[in-house]
Amino acid sequence: MSTVTTPHPGLTAPPAAPPRRDAEATKAAILRAARYLLARHAHADITLKAVADRAGVSAPLILKYFGNKDALFARVMSFESDADALLDAPLEDLGRHMVRHLLEGQTQRGADPILRIVFAPLQGEQGDILRANFRTQVSDRLAERLTGPDAGLRAELVVGTLLGLGVMYGIARGTRLRATTIDDIVERYAPTVQSQLTP
Repeated sequence: MSTVTTPHPGLTAPPAAPPRRDAEATKAAILRAARYLLARHAHADITLKAVADRAGVSAPLILKYFGNKDALFARVMSFESDADALLDAPLEDLGRHMVRHLLEGQTQRGADPILRIVFAPLQGEQGDILRANFRTQVSDRLAERLTGPDAGLRAELVVGTLLGLGVMYGIARGTRLRATTIDDIVERYAPTVQSQLTP
């Protein structure tokens, strides 16, 4: 027969250990915070403390994960992993995928995969890096997937069409657009995007 022991009235159980921080979720929060600040301030004016405060972490934790401010913002100014997800669909379905991915990024993940290029003019020399990365990692990469004439132009038209939607949805916050379901927007908008992908 088992016995149940009760703690002495004056003793309490030791405090539970704090929950372990999920490293990937923390890195994602830091990157989101840095992107947010980069869209509103010049790179030179953003401090690690400001990023840390926005992400809800300590500045030393940012250094642990990213090394330094320059390494953090090199990640923010790269579109490579975002382009992987944005372009991850067969060409015949890519228009629908890209529109949905962009809108779900804003509504569900709190991050648009390409919209930060709009803020390149704020960034001085860093803006040149942002533009170069965008061209090679997004527009040129998409062009390589397209067949037929004027692939480069068509790729830039696709990206421009997506950026327009992203600006209207996420920055201008069009009231009618935001009141419409993502499914409906995809049905209406994706054919325009697809017309340049597979004319």
